[in-house]
Amino acid sequence: MVRQKFFAVSSVIVGTALALSLTLTAAPKAGAGKADAAKGKEAFEQCAICHNVDNDEKKMGPSLKGLFKRKTLANGKPVNDANVLAQINAGGNGMPAYSDMLSADDKANLIAYLHTL
Repeated sequence: MVRQKFFAVSSVIVGTALALSLTLTAAPKAGAGKADAAKGKEAFEQCAICHNVDNDEKKMGPSLKGLFKRKTLANGKPVNDANVLAQINAGGNGMPAYSDMLSADDKANLIAYLHTL
C-alpha cells in the first residue's frame, strides 16, 4: 500500500516536472530576443523589390501597407504573427521561401516592422 502511494506520488512529481520543463523550454526567454522594428525595416529592403509599404499598389506581390490592420492575407488566412511568419518561411505564388534565408531574429524584427505599417 505504501509502495503504491509512493509510486503514484512519484509519477505525479515526475509528470509535473516534465510538463514544467517543456513549458519553460517552449516559452520565450524574458528579455531575450526582443524584436526590433528598426532592424526589421532594414531586413525589409530585400522585400521592397516586390512589396509596397507606402501605398496600396501591387508590385510583383501585394502591398503590405496596413498589413496587420487587415482581416486576411492574400491567401485568405487571418492576419496574425503566426500566419505572416508561415508565409515568410514558405513563400509561394512567386515569392521565394525565406525559411533558410533569414534568421529567426531577422524574421521577428521583420514582423515587428510590418506591425508599424
